[in-house]
Parts: sequence; C-alpha cells; structure tokens
Amino acid sequence: MSTFCIGEKPAVSRMAIAVAGMIVTASLAHGQVAGEAGVLATKNNQANAASKPVKGAAVKPAAVKPADLKIQSPITRSGSSMTGNVELAPQINLSEGKSTLMRLPHPASRMSVGDASIADVILLNPSEVYMLGKSVGSTNLILWNKNNDATIVDISVGIDTVALHGRLAELLASEKDIKITTAADTIILSGTVSDVVKADQVLALANAYVQRSARGAQARGAGAAAPAAGAAPGGAAPAAGGGQANVPKVVNMLSIAAPQQVMLEVKVAEVSKTLVDQLGASIGASKTRGSWTYTLLSNLLSGNPSLVDGFKTNGNFATLDAQKRDGLVKVLAEPTIMAISGQEASFLAGGKIFIPISQTNNGGTPTITLEEKEFGVAVKFTPTVLEGGRINLKVAPEVSDLNKEGVGITATGVSTTAILPSFTTRRATTTVQLYDGQSFAIGGLIKNNVTANIKAFPLLGEVPVLGALFRSSDFQTDRSELVFIITPHLVKPLPPDYKLPTDAYIQPSRAEFFLGGKMEGSAPPEEMMPAQPATGFELK
Repeated sequence: MSTFCIGEKPAVSRMAIAVAGMIVTASLAHGQVAGEAGVLATKNNQANAASKPVKGAAVKPAAVKPADLKIQSPITRSGSSMTGNVELAPQINLSEGKSTLMRLPHPASRMSVGDASIADVILLNPSEVYMLGKSVGSTNLILWNKNNDATIVDISVGIDTVALHGRLAELLASEKDIKITTAADTIILSGTVSDVVKADQVLALANAYVQRSARGAQARGAGAAAPAAGAAPGGAAPAAGGGQANVPKVVNMLSIAAPQQVMLEVKVAEVSKTLVDQLGASIGASKTRGSWTYTLLSNLLSGNPSLVDGFKTNGNFATLDAQKRDGLVKVLAEPTIMAISGQEASFLAGGKIFIPISQTNNGGTPTITLEEKEFGVAVKFTPTVLEGGRINLKVAPEVSDLNKEGVGITATGVSTTAILPSFTTRRATTTVQLYDGQSFAIGGLIKNNVTANIKAFPLLGEVPVLGALFRSSDFQTDRSELVFIITPHLVKPLPPDYKLPTDAYIQPSRAEFFLGGKMEGSAPPEEMMPAQPATGFELK
C-alpha cells in the first residue's frame, strides 16, 4: 500500500513544491517513467504557484474538465476508536494505458492506494486526483481530509476497447446492435447480428484485436523487466513470469436476429444393368454291369438349366446349355432435410448391422464386442446462408450396400468358418455456392464389373471345335451409375395462425350424407354485420 500526503497550507514556496513533487515521484508504483513524473510535477507546480514564462511556440491544449467525485453512501463504524466518518464513492472504470482526472468534493490531505501495480494515483492538489490504469485488475483508493474523514473509491482497470468499437463501426456499419464490454482481461461480445457470417466476422476482429493487445502487453512487461534485471545484484535474472502479462480472451455471446433455415431436396438415382451370356455343353455316359455302375463325365460342368437334353435308357446323356439374361434396376430416393444455417443435418434410408470384433482386455482374456455399421442411402450437409441469399453448401452423400460375397474367418478351437459381411460404398464430398431453388448434380459414380468363367475337361476342352462339347463359358457384366441431384431452399417458420387444408372441412349431417349423398357438409352462412347508417342529405 502506498500513501501520499500534501500540506494543508495553500501557499508554499517553490522549493517546498519541488521537494513534495520528488516525494510523490518516489512513492509511485514500480515502473513509473521519469518523463511522466516530470509532467505531473509540472502540473503540481502550476496548480500551486505561477510558472515562469517559457520562450517558444505557444501550445494550447484542449480543455478537459475533471470528473466530479460523488459520494455514494456513508459507512457506519461500530465499536471503533478511530475518529472521522467513512464514505463510499462510486466505482471508477479505467482503460489499460489511459488516464483521467477526478475532482474531489472536499480537499484531501493524504491518500492511500491498495495496489500501485494496477493503477497510478497522484494527488495533484487537494481537490484533484490524477489516475492512470497500468494493468488489468481492480484496487481501491482511500482519501482523508483534514478532519480525518475517509472516502473509499474502488478502481477497476479493464481492456481498452475504443479501437475495436471504431473498427467495427467502420467495417460493419450495418450492424447497430453489437455491444462490447470487458470483465477483467476478457472481452465480451453481446447483442444481435443479422446472420452467422457477420457473427464470424465480429469474432475474427475481436480475436485480432486481442492478439495485438497481448503483444503490446508482453512488450511492456519485457520493458519493465529489463531494468529490474540490470538492477539485480550480481546480474541475477528476474523472477520467472515477472514480465508476463495476462493474455486477453474473447467470450462470444452474440445472437442471430433470425436464424435462417435451409431445406435440402435430394434425389438419389441409381441405374444398374446386368448382362449374362452363358454357353456350355455336357456329355455323360454310364454303364451298369452286375452290381456296379460306371459313369463318364458325370456332373462335370454346372447344373444350370439346359437348353437341349438327350438321354438313353442305358444312362448316356448329352446336354447343351445356352442362355442370356438382362436385368435393369432403378433405385430412386428423395429425402428432404432441414437445418439451421451453420448446423449439420443428416439422413439415412437403409439399415444397420452389428459386426463382431475380437478384443483383449487388460487381463489378457479375449472378448467379443459388436461394432455398429450403417448402410443404405445417407446424406450429410451443412448449409451457411451468406449475403444476398447465397447458400454455401457442404454436402457428403453416400450409398452403401451389402456385398454378396463376405469375408470368411476362422478362430482357434472352432471348426466352422464364420462369414463376415462386406460393403460396397460410394460416396462424394463437395462444397458449392448457389441461390435458393438452384440445383446441382453429382454424377460419374460408375461401377463396371466384368466376370468371365470357363469350366472345361482337361485336354479335351482345349481341342479346337470339338472342345466346345467339353467346356462351359459364363460371361457376366454389371454396370451401374449413381447420380445425386441436390436443391436447397430458404424456408421460414409458419405463423401460429396458419390454416391447414383440413380446417375448412365440415362433417356432413345425417340428412346430407344419407339423403343428399354429400361427403362434406355445408358451411353455415356468415353473420352479416349491420350496415352503418347513411349520412343523408338535406332537401331544400
């Protein structure tokens, strides 16, 4: 705690004033610069005695009226032997690095500052006090008059946001409801902005301002720590963290005036075409002799349906198989999703399965857990409404289905083979900008599978021409194409008194239903309001 006193005699000599100025300067908080103390001492001399004229250009400073200190409430002492009254004054808010003047209601003879590292306080004369915010925080000031009456003043030093106010007013002139307040080393953004983009811009400007303030505070802390390091005995370094300043933070409490909602219409179309060509021949012979039956080339090739068959009573046969299959599949899904601007929405039309996964716990015992896997038509999108009705859209559509062929696994001590399902997945991720009602398509997701199988008898199936009787050929082509057509719409909520189509329905009476055959009743006639009387005219 630092205490400053000033004499009660109004007329003092210049030397006494100079000595008092030196005492005041020596009692300032650590880090007070000599230039500032000299200026304050000059002001003190000018307040008590006339200054000598100085040659040179005359400088006319702007007149600033000091703020008056108003007493808020007295504090009653109980059981205290001290004399004098204690009064509480309103809190004074200062910005870091800025100063102010305060005019006292009663002349003060001495004062005391709680924490000189938070604010510098100088008693210029018995009726005026100079205050300078040094660092973010809070402290208090006690002033005594000659009757030993005390006045307590709370001082709060916060971040200076004047530059941030000016920058926001310059760059975002249309946003009139943005409020900036401070709490210790934190900037609080509140109020209402028009859309999410404006909120992001305000937050970005505040963060840039905070980073600049943090660099300035670190530079001031380093400058204050350098003299202390030079003054340390034996060249010892200053204590760690002595020159560091608190880094300001930003708390975003902005709200959107009317959160814009986006409805997304998604059309998923998949066309799959399958072509199968198959040609094969099968020849077999059998002979029964006694209790034995002998066969040749029996069930050599596939057992698909045959085109031409020939059998003899002795068991000999010849089969010719030839077929062609074409398949066309059309899959169409039209999900509709809604989301608030800046929020993610998703849609899934399909199902889910659980896949067993082997794990080992901490005790080394193997355990089986189930992992959930979704499949089907899924869409995830994040809309952001920009200025002029433009919509920034991040879309991630996906189509997955179960594969016909799974993955076989075996486990130790288990004789059977487990088949785990596999998936065929096609997905796309893109970001576009478009207006309300415009559409864009995501295509080119083409899958083309070609499968060819040949079954033949060794050597005989390789003989030219005749080898066709001993082999079977299977050729299959699968081709599918997937297309996404996406259309965003800006939507607004319905009013509370919105009328539904069923509101006008009137249930028919029994007479109207049975005798008149009406499915809907008649509306009662509207009550006519009586007409206003005519003003009339005067006959002459």
